[in-house]
Amino acid sequence: MEPAAISLIILLPFIGSAIAAILPSNARNLESLLAGLIALFCLVQVVLYFPQIQAGDVIDERFVWLQSYGLNLSLRMDGFAWMFALLVFGIGALVVLYARYYMSPQDPVPRFFAFLLAFMGSMAGVVLSGNIIQMVFFWELTSVFSFLLIGYWHHRKDARRGARMALTITGTGGLCLLAGVLILGNIVGSYELDNVLAAGSQIRNHTLYLPALVLILLGAFTKSAQFPFHFWLPNAMAAPTPVSAYLHSATMVKAGVFLLARFWPVLSGTQEWFWIVSTVGATTLIFAAYTAMFQKDLKGLLAYSTISHLGLITLLLGLNRELAAVAAVFHIINHATFKASLFMAVGIVDHETGTRDIRRLSGLLKLMPITGTLALVAAAAMAGVPFLNGFLSKEMFFSETVLVHAPSYVQAGLPILATVFGVFSAVYSLRFTADVFFGPKAIDLPKKNPHDPPIWMIVPVGLLVIVCIAVGILPALVIGPTLALAATPVVGGVLPQYSLAIWHGINEPLIMSMVALGVGSLLYVVSRTLRTKGYLEDYSFVWGLNGQRIFEWTLTFFSRQSRFLRLAFTTRRLQWQMFWLVTVTFTAVALPLWLGGLNIGSRATQPASPAFVGLWVMGCICAIAAAWQAKYHRLAAMVMLGATGLCVCITFLWFSAPDLGLTQLAVEVVTTILLLLGLRWLPQRDKNLRQPSWSLDQGMAQARRARDIIIALVAGSGIALLTLAMLTRPFPESTSTFFLERAYTEGGGTNVVNVMLVDFRAFDTFGEIVVLGIVALTVYALLRRFRPAGETMDLPMQQRVLPGDLITDLFNPRMAKDTAIGYLTVPAVLVRWLLPFTTLIAVYLFMRGHNQPGGGFVAGLVFSLGLLLQFIVSGTQWVESHLSIYPRRWIAFGMLCAIATGLGSLHWGYPFMTTHTAHLTLPYIGDIHVASALFFDLGVFTVVVGATMLILTAIAHQSVRGHRYHARKLEEEAEAKEAAAAHYARARAAFAAVAQYNTNPHHRPGAHPWK
Repeated sequence: MEPAAISLIILLPFIGSAIAAILPSNARNLESLLAGLIALFCLVQVVLYFPQIQAGDVIDERFVWLQSYGLNLSLRMDGFAWMFALLVFGIGALVVLYARYYMSPQDPVPRFFAFLLAFMGSMAGVVLSGNIIQMVFFWELTSVFSFLLIGYWHHRKDARRGARMALTITGTGGLCLLAGVLILGNIVGSYELDNVLAAGSQIRNHTLYLPALVLILLGAFTKSAQFPFHFWLPNAMAAPTPVSAYLHSATMVKAGVFLLARFWPVLSGTQEWFWIVSTVGATTLIFAAYTAMFQKDLKGLLAYSTISHLGLITLLLGLNRELAAVAAVFHIINHATFKASLFMAVGIVDHETGTRDIRRLSGLLKLMPITGTLALVAAAAMAGVPFLNGFLSKEMFFSETVLVHAPSYVQAGLPILATVFGVFSAVYSLRFTADVFFGPKAIDLPKKNPHDPPIWMIVPVGLLVIVCIAVGILPALVIGPTLALAATPVVGGVLPQYSLAIWHGINEPLIMSMVALGVGSLLYVVSRTLRTKGYLEDYSFVWGLNGQRIFEWTLTFFSRQSRFLRLAFTTRRLQWQMFWLVTVTFTAVALPLWLGGLNIGSRATQPASPAFVGLWVMGCICAIAAAWQAKYHRLAAMVMLGATGLCVCITFLWFSAPDLGLTQLAVEVVTTILLLLGLRWLPQRDKNLRQPSWSLDQGMAQARRARDIIIALVAGSGIALLTLAMLTRPFPESTSTFFLERAYTEGGGTNVVNVMLVDFRAFDTFGEIVVLGIVALTVYALLRRFRPAGETMDLPMQQRVLPGDLITDLFNPRMAKDTAIGYLTVPAVLVRWLLPFTTLIAVYLFMRGHNQPGGGFVAGLVFSLGLLLQFIVSGTQWVESHLSIYPRRWIAFGMLCAIATGLGSLHWGYPFMTTHTAHLTLPYIGDIHVASALFFDLGVFTVVVGATMLILTAIAHQSVRGHRYHARKLEEEAEAKEAAAAHYARARAAFAAVAQYNTNPHHRPGAHPWK
């Protein structure tokens, strides 16, 4: 059976994540089954690669993307990546099974499995990436999805705080890692992992080795919670226990040591590597082990033990010894098995007892015998008890500390430090087991009568414990081949001599192990005695090193400083914002030009004809008039601004740029309508406000106006000078020749502008339409919550019409009826006949765009204008009741078209968005020329239509809401008048009855007119 492609192994969890997110919340079994099957399928595919990996093959899978920049989608599986993928999917499948029974029916289970599958795919992407930039991308994805998983119970403050802390620390480390791999790629000249791993001596001898090393180590240390970045991991314990088990064993925190081991062949072997990595590892090893002994929460104890064991792996990798690197890989495997089982056991204890407080737990072995037995074995493996997997890797660790080649004080101190670690690990392992599972039965538990959970919840723990025992008893048979495959790429291809035998005789590592277990047991007894007497309450921080407090203090400090800067340098006044924007931009552009000089080219200029000069004089007059009238008459300013745009459009046509002319004309119309709709909600100018003849404020205002005029003139002149310098450059030096020469031969089209947009710079265009869609959705989301000011809505209808409302008033529900009846009969009929015509024009411009002026963008604007005319004349409600547009679906369809075009190129083995052409013969039509860019252009077309209609109709709907508000006010006033009239009528009837009673001489004494 042939294994599936590596790309499918990474892609499948993300597909499953999307499917799980849309499943109903009550389909709990279906969601867990989906996640489990995906993890199991990927695990089987990884196992099927074993023969190829064992044969020494490195499996590559590449997709050309941005080849000119050295950025390709590259997947790579060697023995080390194969071993990590085995852990990711193997433990992932067990975690999914465990989570099926752990998660409460009240929890949003679809969201949990969606995040978990995406997290699984992200980690698989890290270990299987063949490009170091791509590795950083997946690296950051693990930070994002771990943030979502840690903050899964977002109603809890500790979950939100822990998620934010994890994202801040690991995200910052990810940025450092990105900078480091960029330097590394610059040193090697390639970002492909194969090339980087083959350039070890070149990297170590380069002057940028130390900056690259420090940045990469920062990324690894923050991810693996190494000192002083350790504090985020205990705070991440607010996540559900399945997340903690997965995060600590096979993902997230293991990504840091994976990175150290992956780059070990090229970055290790230097004094800088030795001192930085080993010092951080040794400090973390002892500090976290010491802190773990004093934890009161079971998950907190396991969290600090994880940090300590990660410090052990880091220390081994920092010793610059091949055998130490093998021991590090071995301990990665062992730690994943016993730590995942321990977290699952803690989850069972918490699930059955309702608490994780060690002080409240006791005697659980009698109540939960299966869970207790499995937890005892896993904790013994963590402590390094013989005949368990943790003992073997700990022995290798002790051996490496004895044989290290370093200064004398390091050679003497490192074995002592390792033994102290063994003592501490024995203490917290005993505290985990003896305090919780032995002793009298606990009576003060939130949940009464705890017992073993359903069998399928225990199965994952049992399988992992069986692995711990099997590796401890038969290491060469069970783990030998896997360890050899995984360690070979780490040490550079040639394994050192090592033995996985259980007994090596009485030697120094064995003596250190026995001393650690013996002294640890004695220290546990002493510490328990002191704890029962009220001592040793909290010694979890050495010398007051509270990383969480330092982190929060740092965040508070930066928040206060940013608030101070915001108050000092920001303002809500648009004038000041524009002033700083223009000034800073002008300075940033002018400074390099001032230092480097700006030369006007020697290209001959065209003679200025009187008609062209007159056109631009007219355009300048309109621009100045628009700026002047913006203060007094908004509609007049809009007219002048439109005339200026028309002059620019004619200029484009004058210089033989019909594409730009068409686009400019369509954009002018759309933006004019947009601005007119926006003017509807601006406050009215108070014409009665009189300014004094002269005052200090008026003088300062005049000075500001003079300053702004000077800045505008200087900035405009600078842009004109830059334009002149560009236009007078000799044509052969311009990049235009590149596109002119290759537009038809490589892009399949003669319209150079369109070919550039949909082929040569298709990725840029894709980014632009993504931004356009985001902007449209943002405007839509904001306007859904926007409500016009109350004082404006309370005005009578006839007083709420502003000068800029001539078009907006046509977008209102007063015309919800057929407007063909009444004074708009002729315009309504014309615009309805105009819609098919504009549609035909849009199709014509779209189809001819690859070879003639046109394209998806201008076609989308033209079609949008045809639709907007219907809204303008017929009104929003009438059009929407007869024509369903759904702009958001247009945007989504356009994005899918653009992405599908790019993925189609990758599928056929070409760079992303590469255009291909074909000649088709159709009946009655003949031969036609079709380019794959046509489908990308279709995506541009639909996104433009959707974004334009979404923004404009969202603004127009404010008038609908305004009129509805006014109608409700009138209805409420009418109801209030009716109620008042009825009340007045009842009062008059009552008074009439009283008057009749008082004037009637025959009334009985004591009678009452209301009875």
